[in-house]
Amino acid sequence: MRWIGEVTKGQQEMENSMPKQARARLLELFKARAVSFGQFTLASGKTSSYYINSKKVLFNAEAVWLLGEILWDLTKNLNIQAIGGLEVGAIPMATAAALHYHKNGGALEGFFVRKQTKGHGSQQRVEGLVEPGFRVAVIDDVFTKGTSILQAIAEVERVGAQVVAVSCIVDRLEGARERLAPQYVYLPIFTVRDLGIEPVPGSSA
Repeated sequence: MRWIGEVTKGQQEMENSMPKQARARLLELFKARAVSFGQFTLASGKTSSYYINSKKVLFNAEAVWLLGEILWDLTKNLNIQAIGGLEVGAIPMATAAALHYHKNGGALEGFFVRKQTKGHGSQQRVEGLVEPGFRVAVIDDVFTKGTSILQAIAEVERVGAQVVAVSCIVDRLEGARERLAPQYVYLPIFTVRDLGIEPVPGSSA
């Protein structure tokens, strides 16, 4: 549950506090490596004239270090105990954030949510240490409608943790904010406009 009446101001303060040099360099890397133009089918089933393949950035040494610094800065005042989200994009993001929490003297658990339950072992969908009562930030590389991250949120809440914030690297501005911001602190690092792309009119409806 978000803090009604205080979130907008708080989000703006956190966004303004992002390390400017790290953010600028990460944006350069995304523009150079992650954005393709053409005809693509997204996970939501809709077609798009562009595609953001964050995996071409997330496994780069410089980019993942910058990302960890930014995620730490965005969430450091939220009193969270864990950060993670749906496989695969959230895995390097959570690892990067956990490393920077440790670097800065803080404690943080990273985790990921399986898209499907394994047929062996513990058969848990939430992998990592997430305990009842934990304050959690749920993350993903790209937000479109918010459907994928809502799956992750549901699994985290099922174990008894409290989701207090959601964050992504790129918000496509196609409805995720409208679905998520009323309930959680909403912290995208970039939007598609930062990449020089205008969202399709009416796509957030």
